[in-house]
Amino acid sequence: MDEEELRNMQILANNRPIEDFEGYSPNEMMYVIYDLFHQDSVVKLHKEIDYDVLNQIPFLLQVKYLMSILYEKKELKLTKNGALPVKMVSDIYNQGFIKDDMIESGISKLYKESDSSIIELTRVIPELAGLIKKRSGLLTLTKKGLDIFEKKNFAELFRLIFTSYIQKFNWSYFDGYESETAAQMGFGFSLILLDKYGDDFQPTDFYSSKYLKAFPFILEDFVDDEFYSVDKQLHNCYKVRTFERFLNYFNLIEITPKKHLRDVFQVKKSIIFNELITIEK
Repeated sequence: MDEEELRNMQILANNRPIEDFEGYSPNEMMYVIYDLFHQDSVVKLHKEIDYDVLNQIPFLLQVKYLMSILYEKKELKLTKNGALPVKMVSDIYNQGFIKDDMIESGISKLYKESDSSIIELTRVIPELAGLIKKRSGLLTLTKKGLDIFEKKNFAELFRLIFTSYIQKFNWSYFDGYESETAAQMGFGFSLILLDKYGDDFQPTDFYSSKYLKAFPFILEDFVDDEFYSVDKQLHNCYKVRTFERFLNYFNLIEITPKKHLRDVFQVKKSIIFNELITIEK
């Protein structure tokens, strides 16, 4: 077999559909894993988004609220640790954009920024996106943030917040799971799964099982203990990072009601999912 024949075989192999990847090829999955929003990726984030749709994204609304305060006040004095001041923490949370289950249940109380991950994210993500900056103990809008806010380019604001959460923020920051990559690595595949199967409610394990089938090596990040197997740890980790936090914060899913924090729940696509994201088949 000569070099050209070998090259052709490799091209064919890299473009063949793989069952564990829901029929996508290794080449297509390369973008899904390593460059999700590349122009050749099968996952497309819409550039034009109706204002009414943007107004249904709670995390975006919460970030906009913080930016509106910075726009009005020009600057905000931070605590010695570089966090939002206590009054601002309460102000943001009381707007009701996103509720924290631990606080709402009375298990924990809200006082400082670090008492609620969603409040901390409201400062951290726009900072990672280059929209706000800390300097000399003050929080201000950057030139980019000011320009977006003045032009009311909230579709671009959504894109920056969404992509920064996926690509620049470490999803393991707020939990104690062993793996730093589970759920976040190959997250685009979760969007593919939700687009394909999300018209009806499915248990979260339905999705984590398919994620594990595509990326079985992720189990190497977990260690068996006396309470939970590595499989169970992966399923729980995936549920929390993918559904309870990220997709829920951006209103990309509907969740069946829970009476207790540890209740099993099911998920489906939200009505705005297809207004924000398109998956090429």
